[in-house]
Amino acid sequence: MKDADRTIRLTAPGGAPWSSRVFTYGPMLPFAAGTAAAWWLRDDLGDAILYLTLLWACAILMFLSGVRHGVGGRTEGGPTFVVIATTLGLFGLGFLALVMAALGQSVPALVLLIGGFTGVAILDPVTARRGEAPPFLRPLPPLQIPIAILSLVGLLALKL
Repeated sequence: MKDADRTIRLTAPGGAPWSSRVFTYGPMLPFAAGTAAAWWLRDDLGDAILYLTLLWACAILMFLSGVRHGVGGRTEGGPTFVVIATTLGLFGLGFLALVMAALGQSVPALVLLIGGFTGVAILDPVTARRGEAPPFLRPLPPLQIPIAILSLVGLLALKL
């Protein structure tokens, strides 16, 4: 059987479903809570919480790279070079930060993560304008990603 071109027609609701809000803002809670706890405790437990928050941030950044690729695959013509490069870049930053964290290098890991999440914050509005995200999701990431960035900057300040 030969592969054929296909047309994808999507209908998106006008408002964000509750699940989108939960899965957009819910993963940001460990960033904020981990940063607050690390600052408050400032002991071995605080260091462990900082490390776990770093691991969480790595996982979320790598997850967002997959989301970007998946959404890019649903656009007309499939994923573009820019979508693929962005996917690989975000995944690479997340994985490199994971390696740095595993090696006990939390400052370089935090710098990589801040860079990755800043990239997401810059690129999300661009992809939204190009129609590469459902309309109901467009207002959520500009409010979501700064929570991660500010939390990571808070952890970096703690480590410096």
